[in-house]
Amino acid sequence: MTASRLRWLWWLIWIAAAAPFVRLFVLGYLNALGANPVEFITRSTGTWTLVMLCVTLVVRPLQRLTRQAWWLRFRRMLGLWTFFYASVHLMTWVWFDQWFSLEAMWHDVVKRPFITVGVLSWLLLLPLALTSNHASMRALGRRWQSLHRVIYLIAPLAVLHFWWHKAGKNDLFEPAIYGAIVALLLGWRVFGAWRRPRAPSGPPASQPQTSQPRPSQVRRTMASTPGTRQRVDPRSAPAVGEPLTR
Repeated sequence: MTASRLRWLWWLIWIAAAAPFVRLFVLGYLNALGANPVEFITRSTGTWTLVMLCVTLVVRPLQRLTRQAWWLRFRRMLGLWTFFYASVHLMTWVWFDQWFSLEAMWHDVVKRPFITVGVLSWLLLLPLALTSNHASMRALGRRWQSLHRVIYLIAPLAVLHFWWHKAGKNDLFEPAIYGAIVALLLGWRVFGAWRRPRAPSGPPASQPQTSQPRPSQVRRTMASTPGTRQRVDPRSAPAVGEPLTR
């Protein structure tokens, strides 16, 4: 794919990712968020956090299946949109539900397990967003990749957060769908890692020793080969004044 097409596709994905937030903003401006605006915003941002998380996780399988490396160019942008919707989701709870009351928030985190898992998921997502830049990649080196593998822990925690929230309402259809998608993507990752060939752990096999021919053998071979000039070993050359034949 050409660079211009990749640029257009990048912007199309960016606009599609921003569309749910723009929709929320427009509905809020038109006063059309329903009878419970806080619940509407919380539910919408939580849903789009899971959607963006699943789309981010599907980038690597698409790259492996199509063998096209340009898919990876969208992964960082999708991951940052995941963090954006997760942050709006969290701020809705902090602002409109708890009104920045530290005591009330602490009580919710301790007493309600799905709030605990949700806050933990956001805290784990925070360092990934902060290090999603080239400077952090150069500074962390190989540790950068190890850090960003935490996404495979965040994904099931996010599903568990949604599951426990819906369990109180006895409505597990949507959490089951997201759980199946995340399980499929993580299972594909584990299966791919299992099938990947591993380097041998033992020392490398020693190369067979080839015997080097002796200098006398080389001289005899060259002398017996027609059309070749025989090199005379200085040690075997006659001394000055010594007869050539004895």
